[in-house]
Amino acid sequence: MAQFLFRGKTLEELKQLNIREFARFLKSRERRSLLRQFDSIEKFLLRIEKKLKRGKQIRTHARDMIIVPAMVGVTIYVHNGKEFVPIEIKPEMLGHKLGEFALTRKKVVHSAPGIGATRSSAALSVK
Repeated sequence: MAQFLFRGKTLEELKQLNIREFARFLKSRERRSLLRQFDSIEKFLLRIEKKLKRGKQIRTHARDMIIVPAMVGVTIYVHNGKEFVPIEIKPEMLGHKLGEFALTRKKVVHSAPGIGATRSSAALSVK
């Protein structure tokens, strides 16, 4: 299997970097977002460590949080507006936001037409 590289760096090298150093490898929009969220991301990483030691789930509403190397391999439950969706963080997700992986809309599934919807619906049995 090929080794994972992110902008020429291996995952182990990225984990050695702090958040500000990692930001240099991101695109401009993600870099700006990461640097503005710097404090909240550090607090979140500390919360991850504490909850993993206790064996608890890591739940969050922070869909706009940028994924950093310290989160790789952890399952985070992200709120999609109705429930918490489990997301296992993989190396390919680095630099993306948590909300991108917890979809908020379901696929539309249409059923039979309602009463009076079409002329042919009069033939349907009303139950």
